[in-house]
This record gives sequence, C-alpha cells and structure tokens, in this order.
Amino acid sequence: MNRRSKFFPLLTLLIAIGLYTYNYYTSKKNHLKKTNTSEVNTTNSSSFNFLPSSTTGQIAKHNYYTLSYNELYEQAEWVAHQLKGSHITHNNRKRPYFIDDPKILSKSASYRNYKNSGYDRGHLCPAGDRKFSLEAFKETFYTSNISPQNHDFNTGIWNRLEQKTRYWAKKYEALYVITGGILTKNLKTIGKEHVAVPKYFYKILLDYTKPEIKAIAFLMLNKDSNKPLYNFVVSIDEIEKRTGIDFFPALPDALENKLEASSNYKNWSFR
Repeated sequence: MNRRSKFFPLLTLLIAIGLYTYNYYTSKKNHLKKTNTSEVNTTNSSSFNFLPSSTTGQIAKHNYYTLSYNELYEQAEWVAHQLKGSHITHNNRKRPYFIDDPKILSKSASYRNYKNSGYDRGHLCPAGDRKFSLEAFKETFYTSNISPQNHDFNTGIWNRLEQKTRYWAKKYEALYVITGGILTKNLKTIGKEHVAVPKYFYKILLDYTKPEIKAIAFLMLNKDSNKPLYNFVVSIDEIEKRTGIDFFPALPDALENKLEASSNYKNWSFR
C-alpha cells in the first residue's frame, strides 16, 4: 500500500473524531446554557416571559400591563402585570374617563355598554396597583381592561383580594398577577355590543423571587361573599380547564407542573 492510500483513511478518521468532539461539547454547552437561563429567568421578570397563552391571538402590550382580547365576549380573557412592593403608593390621582383601547384592532367595547346595566366597570389590572405613575394609572382606564362586575362583589370580596395582593407584593417584594373572567357560552350580556357578564372571575399570583418560587390561584363567583379569601383558592390547573388558557407555558416543565397542580395556600400569609 502506498503512502497516499494510507493517508486518506487516516484523514477520514481524524475528521470523524473532530466532528464528534465538536458536536459533543457544543451540545453540552447549549444544554448548560439553557439550564442556567431557566434558573436566572424564573427570578428575573425583565428577562423571562410569564405571559399565558392566548386563545384569540389578539394580544395588546401596553407599557404597564399586557392583555389578550376576546372579541366574541368584548373583553380581555386575561390581563397580566408585574406588581412590585415599590409600586404600592397612596398617591391621590383623579380618575380619568374610560376610553377605547387603540391597540385593539377589532375595537374594544365602549364604556357606554355599562350605563344603566346594573354592573360596575370592574378593572382587571387594578387602578390601585398603578398609582405610582400618572401614565400607568391612566392606562388602566382603557375599556379593554374592564369587565362587568356585580357592584357588591367589586367593592366587597374582590376588593379584599386586590388589597391582599398588594399586601403580598410588599411582603414578597414582587408578584406577577394574571386576572380575568371565565368566558363561556350563553353568558348574560349588556349593552349594544353585547358585553358578556362572567359568572366567575379568577386571579393568579406568581411569586417568582428566590429562594421560594410559589403560586396561588383564586376563583370567585361574581357576587359578594363574607367567606375568608382562602376559601376561594383553587389550582391553576382548574382555571386552565375552565378557560382553555395555558398559564406560564415558558416556565421549566417540572416547575410549571408543580406550581399549577397545587391548591395549597399554607405558604401564603393570610393575616
């Protein structure tokens, strides 16, 4: 066998070994990078996507909250926002008029649908969560951010939950909050645009700060109640079944499954 015939098999072997080594270490590096990114992102809201899925594809991203609008029911199926302890202020801000949301291509339902309906224009992202900035406060008065709520419910048990959420935001430093009505067929409607009146409202809270990442979900009938808030705790899985929405789909699967299956509220302070 001459030198050339010996050289080519050796060269082929060396190339194969080189490619195998490159692919192995590249794959390992990417795996570690993905794992580390997951660990960092679950504690850093600025670099992680906490948004739920959208059943409509009509997502409107505002400066201080994001929502998914459902034209069929003329309201958001969810509104999501970050709430830090530092956001909680007692600034006395004048309530502006409700206006149409310019980012809803199909046009958000007018506030006039609520007139003489017997229902409040219930905020989904509460105005009280956004008093730290006049711009942020005004954003909550887009009509895409409201849903018909029983007055006693809005000023009663629902208000208690909103206040407790602000308490937890200060206690745990920061939360991610997702709120909406359960939108199903054959709901009562109000106004010329037939705005649906949800029978139930939900609120989901994610405490994404280490060392303990935890979540809690509430499901409430659209009427007032004197029961303690923890009586309304359900699993996130339960709300997913009722809405068809996938909450926190970008979380690592193991963490998402653990958080969403639990209805344990013992690690949340209800005092």
